[in-house]
Amino acid sequence: MSKAERTKQFIIEQTAPIFNMKGYSGTSMSDITEITGLTKGSIYGNFENKDEVAIAAFKYNVKKLQDAFSREIDKQTTFKGKLLAYPQLYSQYATMKVTKGGCPILNTATESDDTHPVLRKYAERTLIYWKEKIISFIDQGIAAGEFKAKAIDTERTALTIIALIEGGVMISKLTGNLNDLSNIMQSVKKVIEELE
Repeated sequence: MSKAERTKQFIIEQTAPIFNMKGYSGTSMSDITEITGLTKGSIYGNFENKDEVAIAAFKYNVKKLQDAFSREIDKQTTFKGKLLAYPQLYSQYATMKVTKGGCPILNTATESDDTHPVLRKYAERTLIYWKEKIISFIDQGIAAGEFKAKAIDTERTALTIIALIEGGVMISKLTGNLNDLSNIMQSVKKVIEELE
């Protein structure tokens, strides 16, 4: 890595938690310069504007999340096991500290819905990727004979799993009660178990 690439990576790594906790609107250039110890000029020497920093920070946070989940999913030998890794890990999500500030998909989607179309598009793409991954696990589970071939609407099931997970994260974050998240993850497990 060149010095410029290392500086850019440093900025992303330092600002990712701030953007995830405070959001795009709540994160100021002062926050960015304070957390990095760099001047505005140094930031703008590496990024065209705050939007570019925010997008890079979102991608970094999502990659950290996806990498943590992929490591656990890859350990599973069945497609049911791969799907069950989601509620299992999200039950522990608050204590995992993968991304400071919670789920970057939920945080970014909520904030950028009406205020930042570019970030909204990145959050949407991430959600679609996640949905397609779950659909793929279900389809492969059907092909392997793990799940019943008929009576499964794979897209609806994938969306239900995601909605329960993200809703559970939001509710437990709002209430500060980890039992809420754990209870909702039990519902996700039930949806997955009913695929058999």
